[in-house]
Amino acid sequence: MKPCVFIQANEKQMLGAIVAEHALRRNSKHNDRFDVCIMSYDDIPVFREREGQHFLRGGGKRMWVHDDLQSFTPSRFLPPQLMGYQGRALVIDPDVFAVGDVWELLSRDMQGKAIMCRPKSGNKGRRGCLATSVMLLDCEKLEHWRFDAQFNAMFEGKRDYMKWVCLKYESRDTIGLFENEWNDFDRLTPQTKMLHTTKRKHQPWKTGLPIDYRPADTFQLFPPRHWIRRARRSLFGDYGLLGTYGSHPDPAQEQFFFGLVRECLENGVVTEARLREEMERDHLRHDALELMDKLPPLAA
Repeated sequence: MKPCVFIQANEKQMLGAIVAEHALRRNSKHNDRFDVCIMSYDDIPVFREREGQHFLRGGGKRMWVHDDLQSFTPSRFLPPQLMGYQGRALVIDPDVFAVGDVWELLSRDMQGKAIMCRPKSGNKGRRGCLATSVMLLDCEKLEHWRFDAQFNAMFEGKRDYMKWVCLKYESRDTIGLFENEWNDFDRLTPQTKMLHTTKRKHQPWKTGLPIDYRPADTFQLFPPRHWIRRARRSLFGDYGLLGTYGSHPDPAQEQFFFGLVRECLENGVVTEARLREEMERDHLRHDALELMDKLPPLAA
């Protein structure tokens, strides 16, 4: 069985997933040795079944809704089941774009670990949270990942979303760490292997569009911004008063992404009609075509 790269997606992030697949293929010399699969929210029945219900997140309750920028995130734990608990899988977010050859990661010695990833940054990292946005998985060692049961447990108050996505339900002895460059958070350097545009407010394809993600809350009295967020949401809805996406602070990352999109357009991976449809749905900034016309081609 070939190793497989699984890309999470929903309708808001499907274009990102398509571009992410293109980046994997264009930058690998071993395309015949691995598969790529986009996991769409709409293809996962248990997601649809729980629409509008409340689940446990960070010690409090949150409503499960399809219409959120990152509604796909629990599907990170689905690949071992899709692989029949055999072989090796890599799961990535739809805003992760290969700069290096992914085969170097897919074929590396996992030294007996079931999972390889990197730590989160900032406060979450200091509290022991691991970044599951890019995970290398030995599926044979993850037979306890029974996706539907674990997903449903969040709605039964038996599993906390935040602990789940931070891998806090796993034995730390089964987890190894790879170099941060395989999940480089908003940093593009000569050492970067996979660029992750993780700061949602500055994702380069969303500049100027209305914000359509729900900021995470914690259930603490301090700092006050968390209870202010809850008050805002109760008065104005999930996206009320959130404003618009900002420009990415690093022009090189914006140019890299739109260079990939232009290649997708030139190679027929996406059509101009598809890009215009994404603009109409506010999934892609409205000046994307003009922006691509001004960019030099990406280096081979």
